[in-house]
Amino acid sequence: MKLLYLTLALISGIFSATGQYMKKYPIGVSGCSVYMFCDPGEFEKTYSEDSSIVYTGECEADSLKYGVICVKLNESVTVGNDAEELMISYLDYLKSVFEITQAAGYGKGHTLNGKPDARGVIDYWKDKEGNERKIKSWTDGKFIAVMYIMSKGELNETEKMNVFLNGFRFPGM
Repeated sequence: MKLLYLTLALISGIFSATGQYMKKYPIGVSGCSVYMFCDPGEFEKTYSEDSSIVYTGECEADSLKYGVICVKLNESVTVGNDAEELMISYLDYLKSVFEITQAAGYGKGHTLNGKPDARGVIDYWKDKEGNERKIKSWTDGKFIAVMYIMSKGELNETEKMNVFLNGFRFPGM
């Protein structure tokens, strides 16, 4: 019994030390969702030039911005190289939007638990003001999701960041 109380106290202490719990948030009516440490509020819905639906949401925790961009593609793409190339083209477009001046380069070959056919890439960006971002993007050919963490100045990596970046869920997951 003492072991049970000790275990519960330890778990409680870990959560109170970080001050944050991960919670699942729906992304508009897309059917997608994301696990986040802070509440992004209602995701903003806009349309891209090709009429794809774009949902965006962002929140701040521990002096970091956690953001999600979810694009429901107007026309599906075959999962595989075509979908990955489209995702990378979208990331290249975002580099100009975020005024990125430095990038480490796309790391390909990432997989998402529960969605073995999804493709993922990762990168590290720095903008003209010196803000650093770690981004991870996912696609299943129907959606493109871009998850990012931004820090004013140097971004010190933690395992918590990776949990967030892998926390995107496609419809039905």
